[in-house]
Amino acid sequence: MNHINKIQFLTKDHWNLLLLADPSKEMVDKYIQKSNIYEVLDQNLLVGVLVLMENSSEEVEIKNIAIDPTFQGQGFGKNLIHFGINESKKLGYSKISICTGNSSTYQLTLYKNCGFQISTVFHNFFIDNYDEEIWENGIQCKDLIKLEQNL
Repeated sequence: MNHINKIQFLTKDHWNLLLLADPSKEMVDKYIQKSNIYEVLDQNLLVGVLVLMENSSEEVEIKNIAIDPTFQGQGFGKNLIHFGINESKKLGYSKISICTGNSSTYQLTLYKNCGFQISTVFHNFFIDNYDEEIWENGIQCKDLIKLEQNL
């Protein structure tokens, strides 16, 4: 059985997961202090993290979601996304968004299957904002894709 808890302090294990989804600690530092952070535990083992940040009084964004690779493919990510959607509804938001890279083909499929739709593409975002090139699935990550869902 897994449990999702709001947390106040990040351990090294939390940081390791956050950096799986966003490899720039500097970028994570920019949003982490103004966000709500949740962890998912399975039999007291840290499985994943979710970061929700308010973009406006109407919109919240999933800024970071990561599942430990040993637990991927078991539904934890999908459950955590649905938790984020439900939590955002409870908090009174009317829209939720999530962003990912053009090379994140698995994540794009997951987000679409959870009801998100592509709204905006920010061309060359990763080239302009990250020091190191990012490659995933044999594809260079260049563009940031924003997906949204009305709540």
